[in-house]
Amino acid sequence: MTDPTEDLAERAQKVPKEAGNNLKREIGLFDAVMFVAGSMVGSGIFMVSADMGRLLGSPSLLLSAWIVPGLFVLCAALAFGELAAMYPKTGGMYVYIKEAFSPLWGFLQGWTMFTVIQSGSITADAIAFARWVGVFVPVISDTNYIVHPIHISSGYAVSLSTVQALGVGCILLLAWINSKGVKFGKIMQSAFTTINLCTMLGLVALSLLLGWSKGSGMLNFRHFWEQVPTVTEVLPGVTVFTSRLALYGIFLLSLRGSYFAYDSWANITMIADEVRNPAHTIPVSLVAGTSLVGLLYLLCNLAYLVVLPFPQIQSAPYDRVAAAAMDVLAPGVGSSLVALGIAITTFGCLNALTLSGSRLYWQMARDGLFFPVAARLNKNSVPGWALAIQAIWAILLTLLRTYNPETKRYGDLYTDLLSYVTLATMFFEMLAILAVIRLRRTRPNQPRPYKVPGYPWVPLCFVAGAVGIMVALLVFSPATSWPSVLIVMAGALVYWLRGRMGGWAPRPTQ
Repeated sequence: MTDPTEDLAERAQKVPKEAGNNLKREIGLFDAVMFVAGSMVGSGIFMVSADMGRLLGSPSLLLSAWIVPGLFVLCAALAFGELAAMYPKTGGMYVYIKEAFSPLWGFLQGWTMFTVIQSGSITADAIAFARWVGVFVPVISDTNYIVHPIHISSGYAVSLSTVQALGVGCILLLAWINSKGVKFGKIMQSAFTTINLCTMLGLVALSLLLGWSKGSGMLNFRHFWEQVPTVTEVLPGVTVFTSRLALYGIFLLSLRGSYFAYDSWANITMIADEVRNPAHTIPVSLVAGTSLVGLLYLLCNLAYLVVLPFPQIQSAPYDRVAAAAMDVLAPGVGSSLVALGIAITTFGCLNALTLSGSRLYWQMARDGLFFPVAARLNKNSVPGWALAIQAIWAILLTLLRTYNPETKRYGDLYTDLLSYVTLATMFFEMLAILAVIRLRRTRPNQPRPYKVPGYPWVPLCFVAGAVGIMVALLVFSPATSWPSVLIVMAGALVYWLRGRMGGWAPRPTQ
C-alpha cells in the first residue's frame, strides 16, 4: 500500500517523458496584469449589487461592502506575491498549500477546484454568455429545447436548450483554441480584457458625466447614511435593523456577492511556468491587477448610485443593475449596450478560467494526484488532455439540471454547486495565506526574492476577514454552507482510496 503522505520526491526519477516540463514562457508583465484582471471581471459586477443592496439597505453600506473585500484581496495579493516568488511554478494555491501543509490538503484544494469551483465557474460563464447573446438572438433561449428534459431522478434532469448548446460550444471552442498554444490564449485574453476594462470605464464615464442631470440618484448622497426599509430577512425576523450584531453579521454575509465578483484573482499563479521572470512578474501583476479591478468596481457602484435611486438598485429587473442604469442614460439602447459588454466580458473571463484550470490539473497529475493522462503536453507544449478533461466535466455540469416538482421549474445544477462552495473557497484561500506564516517558520532559509510588506499583519488581515465571512455564512446561510464541508470530505475519501490503490501515477517534484 502506498503511504498517501510520502515524500513527493521519492519517485521523481520515474516521471514519464511526456510529463516533462516543456511549457513555453510566453506571458509578459502586461499579459499577466490583463490575465489577473480578466480572470476577475465577469458578470458579477453588473448584477450582484442588487442583492447586496437588498441585504444592506443603504448607499454607504453598499459602497463599504465593495471597499472592504477589495482591501482583503489586495492583502491576499501581497501575501501571494511572496509565495509565487518562492515557488514560481505551475499550480498556484495547490502548490503553496501542499508545500506548507501536506499533499492531502493540496489535493483537497485541487479536488474542490476541479469538481465545483473552476469547472462550475466555467459553466456559469458559458451559460451567462449564451443568455446575454440571447438578448440579440431570441432563438437562443432557456426554453427553446433541442432535447427536452429527460428526468434521471425526481430532482434532476438532463436537457439541451439552445442556451446550453451555445454554452457547450463556447467551452469546446476555447478548449480547442487554448490547445493550440499559450500564445493564442494569451493574445485572446489581453484583447478581451482590454475591451472589458474599456467597457467598464465607458459605463463609469457616461454615468458620472450625464448621471447627475439625467439620473435621480442625487438622493442617495443626500441620505448617504440612512437605511431604506426595503431589506431582505436573512432569517425569520432578522435584518440589518434587528441589532448591531445582526448588522455586522449581515454586512459580512453581503460580502459573498462582492467577493464573488473579485474571485479568481489568483489564477495567474496557476500558470507560473508560462510567465516570463515569474518571481517578479507574478507579484507585480497580482497587486496591479487586483488594485485596478478594485478601483473600477468601486467606480461602477458609485456610477449606479449617481444614476439610480437606491430602491431601484434593490429592485433592478433580474438584478441587472448596470442595464437599469444605462436605460436611464441611453433609453432604448442602454440595456443592449450593457448586454453586449457583459457578453464580451464573460467570454474573456471564460478564456482565463479555461487556460488556468487546465494547468492546475496538469501539475496535480505530475504529482500523482490526478488522472495520469493529464500530465501529458501536446505538440504545442500545452496540457491538451487536461483541457479536454476539464471541458468534458464542465459540459456535464452544463447539461445537468435541477428540478422542483412543486413549481415544475428547472434550475441549473452548477448554480447550486457554486453557492455550496463559497465557504470552501474562503477556507482554502485562507489556508494558502497561512502558508506564508507557516513557511516563514518551517523553511526560514528558503530564498524569498519578494517578501510581503507589513508581515505578519497584512496576511492576518485577510485571515481575519475570511474567518468573519465564513462565520456569517454558517450562521445566516447554513443550507448553502455546510455542503462545502461535505464536498471537501468527499475529496478526503477519494484521496484515501487513491492511497489504498497505490496512487494514480509516478509522483515527481517538478
